Parts: sequence; C-alpha cells; structure tokens
Amino acid sequence: MPERRRQKRRHLIYYLEVFDDATDRLIGHVVDMTVKGIMLMSEEPFELNSTLRLRIDLPAETRGKTQLKFDATSLWTRKDVNPDYHCTGFELHDVSLDDLNTIKRVIARFKFKD
Repeated sequence: MPERRRQKRRHLIYYLEVFDDATDRLIGHVVDMTVKGIMLMSEEPFELNSTLRLRIDLPAETRGKTQLKFDATSLWTRKDVNPDYHCTGFELHDVSLDDLNTIKRVIARFKFKD
C-alpha cells in the first residue's frame, strides 16, 4: 500500500494519555503525532471509520493549555509488536487554530530528535 501521509510522523518520547471525552475513559496513549493525525496504542482495537471525541491531557511542560479536545476518525488498525496492544491511526477533524499551535508545541517539545 503506498504511503499517503503528507506530514512527517513525529514519534514522541512522552506517551500522552488519550481519553474518550464522552466517557472520560482512558483509551490509550499517543505514539506519534502530526497536525493531521495521531497513532494511538491501546489494549483494545478500534472499529475502522469510527469517529470519537478525544481528549489529551497535556503535561505542565507544554505551557498554556492543559488539554486538547478534537474529533478523530480511525483509518487503520493493526496489532503492535507487543501482541497485548493495538496501534490505530486517527485523522484529526475540526481542530482549532489554537489547538493546532498547541500540537506543534507538543511535537517540538516531546519528539525524538531527528
């Protein structure tokens, strides 16, 4: 399958917790992030093409916002190298300009150095 990503994936050194904003349930951790999407590691797989309202609680080192909230649609899912986990790719929707700037700060602060 050809690569369709236009943004370079940024693997984070800090696994940010991701919650289902409707239920306040922890559903996984961010593995990598761009301004267009995230890869989430979770114990349970997600149904493809499902849209969720997600929340990421940000660490104090981010400065400014304490949370990101956005809608995201699952595009793909696969078993992780560790068979106890699943990785799912989500496309972000309707992210505010303020949140896009926060995502850029998170990537800059917590990415592995290239």
